[in-house]
Amino acid sequence: QVQLVESGGGLVQPGGSLRLSCAASGFLFSRYDMSWYRQAPGKERDFLARITSASGSTNYEGSVKGRFTISRDNTKNTVYLQMNDLEPEDTAVYYCNARRIPLDYWGQGTQVTVSS
Repeated sequence: QVQLVESGGGLVQPGGSLRLSCAASGFLFSRYDMSWYRQAPGKERDFLARITSASGSTNYEGSVKGRFTISRDNTKNTVYLQMNDLEPEDTAVYYCNARRIPLDYWGQGTQVTVSS
C-alpha cells in the first residue's frame, strides 16, 4: 500500500522557519521524483519544489527560491522541505508528491500557518 505521510507543519511567526517531512512507503522511493506543493484556501494547488530521483537535482517556484530547500534521504525514504523566512502568504496546506510517469502519488497534507 502506497503511503506518503507529511509532518512538521504548524503555527509559526513571520520570519520563522519550519521543516516539513514526508515519509514514503509502499513503492521504490529512490526511483521517484519527489515534489512539494501547497494549496491556500480558495486557490489551486501550486508547485513549490522538486528533487529528481536520478541526480538529485532541484528546481523551485520563483516565490520560494532562496527561502525553501528541498532534500531527500533515500535511506530513510523521506523528502524534506526546509522553509525559512516564512511570510503570511506562505499559509497553506502543504502536500508531498511522488511521480514516476505514469504513476503519481499524493500525501494527505500538513497545515502551515504563518501569523503573529
